[in-house]
Amino acid sequence: MILSKKASRTVRLFSSRPESRHPYFTSLTMQIPGIKPCPLLHCIIAASLFITSCRADEWELHTVKEPHMGTEFTIRVWAEQGQADELTLLINQAFKRVAQLNQICSDYLPDSEINQFAKSPSRYPIGVSDDLFNLFAIAEKLHHESDGAFDITAGPLIRLWRMTRKNRRMPTREQLNSAKERTGFQNLELDETAQTITKKIDGMLFDLGGIAKGYAADEALNILRDGGFSRALVAASGDIVVGEAPPNEEGWKIGIETLELYAGLKNLQVIVLENQAISTSGDTRQYVELNGSRYSHIVSTKTGLGLTERIGASVIAPDAVTSDTHATIVTLLGEKEGLQFIRNKRGVECQIAVIIDDQEVFTRTDGFLRQVRQKVEKEGPFPAP
Repeated sequence: MILSKKASRTVRLFSSRPESRHPYFTSLTMQIPGIKPCPLLHCIIAASLFITSCRADEWELHTVKEPHMGTEFTIRVWAEQGQADELTLLINQAFKRVAQLNQICSDYLPDSEINQFAKSPSRYPIGVSDDLFNLFAIAEKLHHESDGAFDITAGPLIRLWRMTRKNRRMPTREQLNSAKERTGFQNLELDETAQTITKKIDGMLFDLGGIAKGYAADEALNILRDGGFSRALVAASGDIVVGEAPPNEEGWKIGIETLELYAGLKNLQVIVLENQAISTSGDTRQYVELNGSRYSHIVSTKTGLGLTERIGASVIAPDAVTSDTHATIVTLLGEKEGLQFIRNKRGVECQIAVIIDDQEVFTRTDGFLRQVRQKVEKEGPFPAP
C-alpha cells in the first residue's frame, strides 16, 4: 500500500502485481480525517477508479506519481524502448503544468490567482490569465445549462459548509442568506475580447473544485500527445483521461468499483476507453451527521447545505474537463434531472447510483452500457509491490 498525504486528504493506492492472475489495478479513494466512517459509506458507487493495462515486449510502461491539487496525480505512458529520457522530460513538463494550474486555481493558497482575483476591487474589470478566463467561461456556460446547479461562485456557501462540518454546528439562516447573496454568475461580467472579469459586488469567493482537476488532467495529457506519446493516461483522483490504446489492446481498461452494504469489493465493472475520459462524483466517504441527518460534503447552491440524497455518478466524456464537471452536475441535479441533462449531451454517457431502502439502485444511459466489457470478481485490495 502506498500512502500520499496532501492537505487534509489521504490517498490510498492499491495494485496487484502484473504477473498475478489479476490485471494491474490502481484504486484511488479518499478519507477525510475527523469524519467518522460508517458501514453505509459502502452503499453507493465509490469515487474511485481502477486502471488496468497490457504488456508488450517491444514497449515499456512508465508510471510516475506526484501530489498535486490536494490529491495524487498518476501518469502512465506506453513508450518504445529507448525513449525513456525523452519521455521523462515530457512527464516533468506535464507535472509542472499541473503545478502551474494549482497556483491559479487553488482556494487554499493565499497567493493563488483565484484568491487574488477574489480580493481585487469590485466593479472594475480585472485582467486574468488565459486559463482562469477559460475556466470561468466554461463554468458560466454550464451554470446556465444546469439551471444554476454548477456554480464556481458558490465559494461563500462552500466555505460556510466547511466550517459547519468542522464545528459540527448548522449554519444560521442569517449566515446562509449572506452567503447566498454573494453567490451567482449574475454578479459577474466576462469580457472575452478584453479577457477581463468584473465582480459586481463585494465579498465574492470562488471554488474550482468541480472543474480544475479535469482541466489539469487534460492539459497534462495534451503535453504528452504533442510530444509524440499518445498512448498515455492521466489520473487525478476520481478523474481519468486516456489517449490512444495500449499496444495490442482495444483501449485502456478502466474499472468502476461499487461497494455494497456490509460487503467487500464486488462486481468490478470494466469499461474500455480510447481518447476519452471518465470521472466519478459522490459522497461515499466525505459526509457528516448533524441533528440526526446525514449531509454530504457536496453543497447544494439551492439550500446552501450538503446534499442529503445518497447519490454517486460516473460520467464518460471526450475529455476530463467535461467528465469532471458533468459528474458534479449529475450529483447535484439528482437521478432524474441528472440523467436528462446527460441525455441532452452528445458524446457523454453516465451511470448513476442512489440508495433506496439501503440498497444500491443503478440508472445508466445506453451508451454507458455499450462500453462495459466485463465484470471482475475481486475479494479485496491487493497491496502494492
